[in-house]
Amino acid sequence: MNKSILSTVGAALVVGIGIGYGVTLLQAPKVQKEASTKGVDTGKKVLFYRNAMNPSVTSPVPSKDSMGMDYIPVYADGAKSDEVAGTVKIDPTVVQNIGVRTAKVKVKALSKTIRAIGRVDFDEERMARLHPKTEGWIEKIFVDKTGETVKEDDILVSIYSPQLVSTEQEYLLALNSLKTLQKSPFRDVREGAEEMVKSTRERLVLLDVPEHQIKELEESRIIKKNLHIHTSVAGTVIKIGSRVGQYVTPKTELYMVVDLSKVWVYAEIYEYEIPWVKLGDTVEMTLASVPGRTFKGTLSYIYPYTEAKTRTTRVRIVFDNKELLLRPDMFAEIKINSDTQKAALVIPSEAVIRSWNNTQVFIVRGKGKYEPRKVKLGIESHGHVVVLAGLREGDEVVTSAQFLIDSESKLREATAKMLEVSQNPKKMDMNRSKSDTK
Repeated sequence: MNKSILSTVGAALVVGIGIGYGVTLLQAPKVQKEASTKGVDTGKKVLFYRNAMNPSVTSPVPSKDSMGMDYIPVYADGAKSDEVAGTVKIDPTVVQNIGVRTAKVKVKALSKTIRAIGRVDFDEERMARLHPKTEGWIEKIFVDKTGETVKEDDILVSIYSPQLVSTEQEYLLALNSLKTLQKSPFRDVREGAEEMVKSTRERLVLLDVPEHQIKELEESRIIKKNLHIHTSVAGTVIKIGSRVGQYVTPKTELYMVVDLSKVWVYAEIYEYEIPWVKLGDTVEMTLASVPGRTFKGTLSYIYPYTEAKTRTTRVRIVFDNKELLLRPDMFAEIKINSDTQKAALVIPSEAVIRSWNNTQVFIVRGKGKYEPRKVKLGIESHGHVVVLAGLREGDEVVTSAQFLIDSESKLREATAKMLEVSQNPKKMDMNRSKSDTK
């Protein structure tokens, strides 16, 4: 009797314990979920859970990854409603570990020195190509070597020209007629003779007959069969196109004379350097042939096109060359000193995050808090870039580890948008209807 009672009580206890254990197992997930949702440990509401190994993978409920690791809860941080989307908050310890550095937005003078290879060339404005204005044969050459220096109005060649002889004869006839008819009582006759002398003399001038030959003809009344060709500029003879006995026409280039007291230097600059250069910039030049000497010139022209093969733009620089040390086709090292921007708002170039449709930086909004900010940038020099819009003097920008912050910012922004859509299904439907209408 006692044994049956004891066995009955023992069986009841075992059943009771089993039922209690089962109830506990059934209620455990519910309790865990409620505790996680309410944020028992932190006092904050859990927004979602994130895979520790792959932050882009999230879950609305507690979960484990393929390696058995628990997802990390992400809590609501009580951010203000006017906070910029993508703002990131990072624990100070993490900030130190990933090496976040910052810099202040400053107003400072910004300048740039542009270096290039230049090529010395002739000054095209100081070149003279000499052609005869009449046909004939060259009888004498006074300058017969290239490289010779000539002065303005020096005689270069003497040409026998039948046209010149006939024009001189007409001029002498006109002078004789004027001498005979200048005392005529008829005014029209006197004026006709004077007009004939004037027009014939102009023909000699148009044939480039020098003034001394015309005066000599008037005084001696002897026809000169040779025409002297004078140089119109002082300089160096770089080309001779005629020799003694050669028949020449107005198409024949007798000489090319260049004044080398000034030379042009051409240099090529890259596209990103174009905003820095302007007319009048000071240029310094050094050459291997003149060691220890620096020549100073002025940027006189920027060509309005870009070379297709090199993607560079040509500039022209003018240098004085009175000592004739700068010889055409020499190569030189060019340094263009661009104008200094005295009050430019600048940030370190490394602070900028560039993408195909966006340029932004991260500014410090508090301890461990970083906000993305779109900016409009200008020219760049010596590790700094000009900010045209988006920042103010005194703002603090992130200069290192910003790409890690940017990844976190984009992830949080995307998550916030998903949560907004899930909490406002009507807004999602309205967006879909708008897209369907479009």
